Amino acid sequence: MRFNFIPLYRLIRHVLPVVMLFSLFPVGFGGFLSVVNAASLQPVNSDASTQARELYNYLLSISGKKTVTGQHDYLESPDELSNKVQKISQAYVGLHGFEMGAISGQSDTIEAAQRKNVVDSAIHWSRSGGIVAMTFHEALPGRPLTWANVQAKVSQAEFNKYVTPGTAQYNLLIADLDKVAVSLKQLRDAGVPVLWRPYHEMNGDWFWWGNKNNFNQLWNIMYDRFVNTHQLNNLLWVWSPNAPNSYTVPYTPKYPGDDKVDILAVDIYNNDFKQSHYEGLLGLARNKPIAIGEHGEMPSSEVLQAQPKWVYSMTWGNMLTENNTTNQIQDYMKDPRSLTRDDVKNGLAAMQLPGTDIPTLPDEGQSEPIPAPPVVVVPPAPTPPSVPDVVYVNGLRGEYFNNMNLSGSPVLIRTDSKLDYNWRAVAADPKVNADQFSVRWTGKVKPQYSETYTFTTISDDGIRVWVDGKLVIDSWFKQSWTERKGSIALEAGKMVNLKVEYYDEKGDAMARLMWESQHEAKAVVPGNALFLP
Repeated sequence: MRFNFIPLYRLIRHVLPVVMLFSLFPVGFGGFLSVVNAASLQPVNSDASTQARELYNYLLSISGKKTVTGQHDYLESPDELSNKVQKISQAYVGLHGFEMGAISGQSDTIEAAQRKNVVDSAIHWSRSGGIVAMTFHEALPGRPLTWANVQAKVSQAEFNKYVTPGTAQYNLLIADLDKVAVSLKQLRDAGVPVLWRPYHEMNGDWFWWGNKNNFNQLWNIMYDRFVNTHQLNNLLWVWSPNAPNSYTVPYTPKYPGDDKVDILAVDIYNNDFKQSHYEGLLGLARNKPIAIGEHGEMPSSEVLQAQPKWVYSMTWGNMLTENNTTNQIQDYMKDPRSLTRDDVKNGLAAMQLPGTDIPTLPDEGQSEPIPAPPVVVVPPAPTPPSVPDVVYVNGLRGEYFNNMNLSGSPVLIRTDSKLDYNWRAVAADPKVNADQFSVRWTGKVKPQYSETYTFTTISDDGIRVWVDGKLVIDSWFKQSWTERKGSIALEAGKMVNLKVEYYDEKGDAMARLMWESQHEAKAVVPGNALFLP
């Protein structure tokens, strides 16, 4: 390497005027320099689309000033919870989180149809002014699309096969990536920029990609496939570890590097908004945007003030109402630092470059929930409803025990509107253990049609279900997000007894009860079909 030395008199002649110029600015001018440096950042993909660049510039512009509100919805129902936020707060969140991973045992046909619904909703959302984020809970390639296979225990040696070109496992991985790329291309072609958030919480060991010493190889394979093979230039790459705590490793060992990450987001649960989590991520990001990729409890106004550089935060799924009160949801949406969809729409419009208009929908800007596609069915002739002798109240009686065998006196008795809980590692109530607890739900269920109903549970861990005195599901052992089914013939309008028993041993806790029949689409048993005993 050769060095060119500048004579001292020439150095003084060129540098002194610059020094004198900067001396004219106030002492705080250094802060402006750092802002300019941050604003000069560009997406890591040099071919990023104009819309992706505008979105990235927008996020950089609000860092330290405002935080975009966000809500995640599931693959099976991509608008349910974002619409619920709007109903509670009279405003849409600024960021809508969608899911690309199938975890309920779907067939390829159903998975494709559900992803199409997600794509349609995301296009509508983007054209209404909001930000689109996508999470990908990928089942271990080659296995059925179940939650248990997202959480499959994979050794380091087995993981190595998935990131080694030429192996059968690597080919299965590539096939998975190519399949999800189809949906992302539809968004690209519609001009929708996407905050793409794959392989999150990789510094924990609960997903098959978690806590592997060569995790970066997996990230790089996806990045190369999506950017260089599929030209998915609408993606901004979001790396999202879990908050570093007693069951995770620190951020840095799992960081893919500045050249493969646009946004650094951390997943925070149990109100664990420690300043050290924030400052640690901020230090690793330097001037890149940082965010809260997932949270159960919404950050308070105090958190948003103490940690102002979060550019967005996203409430996870059903935790919207399971972990937050109506007042907390309203406070989060109306906080002076929070940005709703209307705010984002105006901010992005200011970033838009000439000639990059995207066609808008006729109903853009209306505050009406996004309607589900109409389903036309021809139901059988309904049985005339009987007039009850008593007035029933909707819901199920939930008895919660601080042991795994429903013994002794319950520590909590309450009415649960329906059975659809994903507590993860959070206690169901301050009175209830986060681990090693059990619940008995009792009540009545009333079907709409006279036909055979199939009841389905998804649970982590044990669960069993009695309908009209018959044990239709018996799965009383440790398991992870496992789906079980049982069928029984029911009569329209006739209430029958329902009992569900559940226990959690350790780690994530989850219990969901669904039903379906010839004329009843598969869904969580709704609250208006459940009645207290």
